[in-house]
Amino acid sequence: MNSSRGSDRYRPLFHFTSAKGWLNDPNGMVFYKGEYHLFFQLNPSGTEWGNMTWGQAISTDLVHWKQLPNAIEIDSFGHVFSGTAVVDWKNTSGFRTGAEDVIVAFYTAEGQMLNPKKPTTQCIAFSNDRGRTFVKYSGNPIIDQITVGNRDPKVFWHEPSKRWIMVLYVEEKRDENKVHTFKFFNSTDLKKWEQTGSIDGFYECPEFFELPKEGNEKDKKWVLLAADSGYLIGTFDGKSFTPESSKMLLDHGRSFYAAQTFNDIPASDGRRIIIGWMRGGKYPDMPFSQQMGFPSELTLGKRHGQICLIRKPVMEIELLRKESLFNDGFILKSGTNPFNGIIGDAFELKLKTVCSGSQGVSIGFHGQELVYQPANGTLSVCGNSVSVGKCNQLDIAVLIDRTSVEIFADDGAISMSECFIPDGSGKISLEPLQGDLTVSDCNLFRVG
Repeated sequence: MNSSRGSDRYRPLFHFTSAKGWLNDPNGMVFYKGEYHLFFQLNPSGTEWGNMTWGQAISTDLVHWKQLPNAIEIDSFGHVFSGTAVVDWKNTSGFRTGAEDVIVAFYTAEGQMLNPKKPTTQCIAFSNDRGRTFVKYSGNPIIDQITVGNRDPKVFWHEPSKRWIMVLYVEEKRDENKVHTFKFFNSTDLKKWEQTGSIDGFYECPEFFELPKEGNEKDKKWVLLAADSGYLIGTFDGKSFTPESSKMLLDHGRSFYAAQTFNDIPASDGRRIIIGWMRGGKYPDMPFSQQMGFPSELTLGKRHGQICLIRKPVMEIELLRKESLFNDGFILKSGTNPFNGIIGDAFELKLKTVCSGSQGVSIGFHGQELVYQPANGTLSVCGNSVSVGKCNQLDIAVLIDRTSVEIFADDGAISMSECFIPDGSGKISLEPLQGDLTVSDCNLFRVG
């Protein structure tokens, strides 16, 4: 939810948007003293991409956000592109000046957007007041330009090696061919960095983290994720990543990009929480453009015997439930709609169906349609489809906002994120595709 929703017709009710201006990649996501910090790419001067600055919002519950003054702004090194933030608990950087632990932000200074152009470098800024203000390091840049296409530093503490780790996207040219790589670095003080490894085939906005397999804390794997939500699972020795899986997709929609996870969530919580940019949305005549996805939790589970990421909305969605509109199991007969007469902007739907007597199920909202067809095993929405396998049963969670839909199917193993322009009707429907449909469980909530 936004701290400033106003009466803007196309402003989402429970997805973060900037009060004004263009928004894209989430940046610097970090937790400190009860506050989730969400930094983000922001054009404070218009609703098109440009003038890249770090905007900032904070939340105590992941669903109610307060936007703060911009955190890091354009300077003589360049525009402020994507990056990450950490809490330097042991003050390895020496930046701490008071009682608060220092938050250190890493970002790409895009000098190519200046006139005249300058190198593209990696820089840091730090905060001694819980992220309210940032001071740029006088020794910037901390990593000089490797190639013009080097950006988006991901940084975290690696306890086994007692080192800070950075993963950086670097675009290389080899034999006249463009090669997309992630390069690995380590450091003891956040200021001096040494390259230790590299892997090809990943483009932009690296994310890298460790998760237990199926909840087993004694059996953990590392996940390397790129901007397009492609990821590999493997091992990491503090210097190099070794993949042990084929590449998979975290989200199969067109509106989930450059996702990042929070650093420094306490072990007592233990969750790996991710937010992506829901790119591609249209918001006619609004003072803002673009929105964030709803926060979701990542775990490592299995689908068809293969280890994969499982993604589900965070449990804090329950804080947004305004009204329970439907809670029942029933036989859905052809030509009927149990949601008839329900009007609204934002809903959470949890549905379990058995399609053996029908050709599938259709869920309508804001002039859009979500369709599951068991005969060919496809799930389709907003003109986009994904194969979920031929099965007569559907277990799905759907988050519907004014301008977006997020779908979590097969217990979170399949997800899709899409944006759209609503038709203004506010109608929602549930109908079988020919024949009767058994609905074993249906929960519909009004949220916002």
